[in-house]
Amino acid sequence: MLTPKKINTFTMLKLPSAFLTGVRVKKISEESCVTSVKLRWINQNPFNSMFWAVQGMAAELSTGSLVMAQIRESGAKVSMLVANNKATFTKKAKGRITFTCKDGAAIKEAISTTVATGEGQTCWMKSEGVDEAGDVVSVFEFEWTVRRKT
Repeated sequence: MLTPKKINTFTMLKLPSAFLTGVRVKKISEESCVTSVKLRWINQNPFNSMFWAVQGMAAELSTGSLVMAQIRESGAKVSMLVANNKATFTKKAKGRITFTCKDGAAIKEAISTTVATGEGQTCWMKSEGVDEAGDVVSVFEFEWTVRRKT
């Protein structure tokens, strides 16, 4: 299984904008992944809250880490790509925002199907951003596509 340390090192090397803005994986299991980002000068917008794209990077990392982990667990060569996404913002993002995705079982099924059949699969995964007070500030949904490489 991937660890937060391994994913955060990957982020530093391959996704430097996410790393520099403070996006980090805090926990990952087979079922869920938690990322976190704190409002800082580098990730703020002119309205004294977190820039929406930084929230998106943290949310996508919570879903994408589960995809990477399940691909690794499958032992097969599988490509992954975001095909669509949706976002809803309900409150200014201030302080530390924690994003949680609990769709590990859904992406595991999609990867198992693509490995077994060779046909591409899609899977919508949701990540909810919550502030330190426990209020939802944003919800992101990503449609991941997976396909076995030939």
